[in-house]
Amino acid sequence: MRRLLIPLMILALGVAAFVGLRVTRPEPATVTPQERSWRVETLTVTLADRVPVLPLYGEITAPERVTVTAPLTARVAERPVREGQRVAVGDLLVALDDADTGPPVARAEARVADLEAQIAAERIRHERDQAALVRERELLDNARRQLERNRSLVARNLASQADLDEARDALARARVTVNAREGSIAEHPARLKRLEAGLAEAQAGLAEARRDAQRARVEAPFDGIVTGIAAAPGERVGEGAELLSVYPRQGLELRATIPRAYQAELAAALAAGQRLVARGEGARFVLAGLAGESEPAGVEAILRLEGESAGLRPGSLVDVRLERPVAEDTLAVPASALYGDDVLYLMDGDGRMRRLTVTRRGQVPGPDGESWVLVAGEALADGQRVITTHLPNAVQGLKVERDTGGEGA
Repeated sequence: MRRLLIPLMILALGVAAFVGLRVTRPEPATVTPQERSWRVETLTVTLADRVPVLPLYGEITAPERVTVTAPLTARVAERPVREGQRVAVGDLLVALDDADTGPPVARAEARVADLEAQIAAERIRHERDQAALVRERELLDNARRQLERNRSLVARNLASQADLDEARDALARARVTVNAREGSIAEHPARLKRLEAGLAEAQAGLAEARRDAQRARVEAPFDGIVTGIAAAPGERVGEGAELLSVYPRQGLELRATIPRAYQAELAAALAAGQRLVARGEGARFVLAGLAGESEPAGVEAILRLEGESAGLRPGSLVDVRLERPVAEDTLAVPASALYGDDVLYLMDGDGRMRRLTVTRRGQVPGPDGESWVLVAGEALADGQRVITTHLPNAVQGLKVERDTGGEGA
C-alpha cells in the first residue's frame, strides 16, 4: 500500500507544478498587422503649351551642286584648285587647252562664210537671169517674126525652103533658151532656201563651237567648296567627262524619312505657313517641304540648313530633333512614369496610387538630358502629383509615400 502511495504523490506533484507554471506564464503581446508603404518620387502637374520634337536621322545633300564636264575632247591646261578647297565666285576652276578648242571654232566660222558667199552668188545669179530673160524674150520675138517673113517669101517664091527651115530652127533655139532661163528663175527660191537652211545649220554649229570654247574655261558660279576632282593638268579628257564638282557653302539640305504617322500633321503645318525648326550637330535646319514621292517607311523631309555648313559636308549622317506644331495643355513626364502607352498613376491625398489614362503627344527634351514623353488627358489638372518611380507591382489603391529627396518640380 505504501509502495503504491509514493508514485501517486509524485504524479500529483507533477500535475500541480504544470498547472502552476501554466497559470503564472506571461501573456504574449498582441500583434497588429500594418500595410506596407512604397517610397516613390513624384512630379507636380503643370499643364502648358509645349513643343514636341520628332527625332530624325538623315543625310546631308547639296542640291545646288554643279558638276563640270568637258565640252569636247581636249587636254586640261589648268586646274588651280584642290579637293575641299573653298572658292569665291569668279575663281578659275579648270581650263582646257586653246589649241584644242580653237580649231572647231575656225572650221565653223569658215563654213558660215562659205554659205554666206554662196547665198550672195545665188542672188547675183538670179538678178542676172532676170536681166537675160528680157533679152532672150526679145530674141524669141525676133525669131518668130523672121519665121513669118520667111513663110511669106516662100509663098511668093522669093525664098527657099532652107531659109524657112533655118528660121524655124532659130525660133526653136530661142524658145529653148527662154524656157531654160525661166526654169532657172523659178528654181531660185528653192536654191536660196536650201542655202539659207545650210547657213542656219552652220551658224548653229558655230554657236555650239563658240559655246564649247567658252565652257572650256570654267569659273566658280558661287562661293563654294570644290569636290570630286577627276582630272589633272596635262591629262587628255573626252567629251562629257566629269572634271570636278563644286557646291555652295550655303543651301545644304538634310534628307530624313518622316514616319507616316506624322506626315499629315507636318504637311498641314507647312501649308499653314508655320516655321518648323530642327536642331542637331551644332546646326539649325528649317523644314522646307516634303518629297514628291513616298517610301514604305514614310515620306522624306527636306530640311534646309541655315547659315554656313558648320563643318557639315554632303554625305554626312546627322541626328536632329524636329520641332512639331505646339501641343496645348500638355505635361512632360519621364518614360519611367508611363505604364504601357497610355497609363499614369497619380498620388492622391490619402497616399494611394490612382490610375489615369492619358494620350501621348510626342517627346520633349527633359531636364536630365533624356527624352521625356509629352502627354495630355482630360483628367489631368494643375497641382496633381504624378508618380515617376516605376513600380512593377503598381495597382490602383497601392499605398505609397513621397520620397522628398528626389522630389520633382
